[in-house]
Amino acid sequence: MKSAVETLNPTRVRLTVEVPFEELKPSLDAAYKKINQQVTVPGFRKGKVPARVIDQRFGRGAVLEEAVNDALPKLYQEAVEEGELSPLGQPEVDITELKDNELLAFTAEVDVRPAIEIPDYSGIEVTVDAVEVADEDVEKAVGQLRERFASTTVVERPAAEGDVVKVDLEAKVDGEVLEDGVAKGIDYVIGSGELLDGIDEAVTGLEAGGSATFTSELKGGSAAGREAEVKVDVTSVSARELPELDDDFAQMASEFDTIEELRADTRKRLERMKKYDQATQAQEKVLDALISLVEVPIPEKLLQDEINTRKHNLVNHQLPQLGMDLAAYLRMQEKSEEEFEAELKEQAEKGIRTQFILDELVAKEKLNVNQEELTEHLVRRAQSSGMSPDQFAQAIVESGQVPMLVGEVARGKALALVVEAAKVTDSNGEVVDLEDEEDEAEDGETAEAATAEAEGAETSSEESAEQGGEKSEG
Repeated sequence: MKSAVETLNPTRVRLTVEVPFEELKPSLDAAYKKINQQVTVPGFRKGKVPARVIDQRFGRGAVLEEAVNDALPKLYQEAVEEGELSPLGQPEVDITELKDNELLAFTAEVDVRPAIEIPDYSGIEVTVDAVEVADEDVEKAVGQLRERFASTTVVERPAAEGDVVKVDLEAKVDGEVLEDGVAKGIDYVIGSGELLDGIDEAVTGLEAGGSATFTSELKGGSAAGREAEVKVDVTSVSARELPELDDDFAQMASEFDTIEELRADTRKRLERMKKYDQATQAQEKVLDALISLVEVPIPEKLLQDEINTRKHNLVNHQLPQLGMDLAAYLRMQEKSEEEFEAELKEQAEKGIRTQFILDELVAKEKLNVNQEELTEHLVRRAQSSGMSPDQFAQAIVESGQVPMLVGEVARGKALALVVEAAKVTDSNGEVVDLEDEEDEAEDGETAEAATAEAEGAETSSEESAEQGGEKSEG
């Protein structure tokens, strides 16, 4: 077999392949055998029809077509390996010549990974937010814990801020009650801002049995983002009593003996969270800086496929879980469809560039992924998808996505190399030591999260695993 590669553009090539006819003999034999099992010819036992009879009765062309279809994938793969190509997607194959007993010639056009030159990235410098925990942050966190231990008592008086009201809600849009616009028995703390805009003013001053109507923009459901007329019925009013912030509270709400020990631990916890956020911010900024240094041509078909995949995942998996469709989502985001498509394209382009650049870095630095690293990554993915590690692993294996997870870990390691080489300072001008911060990260995530988010791979891998799990359960 002879093959040649013609570069059409930085991301697309044309393979020209010529195959001597004798190399098709295994596929020709397989074609005769397959046709033999499918046809019946009087005077011959099934499967024992001679080749010359098949040629006479059904035509040599049918045999050649079957043989070529059988041989093409293997011949194409041999040409790809000979040309040392990294194809993306399926090729467009065109048979240019087929001479019986002489020659098969074909061309195959396919998108390929572009050649990327990784420049010196040691000069990357980024600035991140400083880790600062104010006394107000500590008191707010302790106050939130205090709220969880509040007691309530039903009272016979008008509702006021801080009270808990039990309410029934009914939402109308254009005068029609929404199918998902009725809710009963909801407990709401007046002033918490956790429900609809306008409800605080509507229920303040109402006693049990009272009703009010207000207008509000719906935050979710089938009419998310639209103005609705909401009727609220108050069925009970309860006063909340917060425990004193003293040592007794600390012993009741935590493992600490004193309120000061609880405050000190809260400060440490907030510092750990802010350090992890700082490390994540550094990874994202370093990644953006790296991407800006590298010219990456993107195959048009690959880009369109990535856009379609992201849109499909959003419309068919993420939004239904929130009880809304794309139109409701766009209303809530206050975006036009054109703005949404442009944003989607920008995200897809960044994801592809990220993957190409980090994959090149993985190859350049000869980075490998060991079993322990893969297992840790798999466990984290399982946790975020709500599946057990065993279920997630089984689904990933059945859907053939183990190489994708290996790639995520490898790209995370590649980004970690770049982050380690970069100069990271905080907004106070202090140099940030990210190694300590990653060690202290509560959930164990590293640069893998930043790369997965940029690529959009995390969601798709979890959704694929969940779908695979559903199939295996069924």
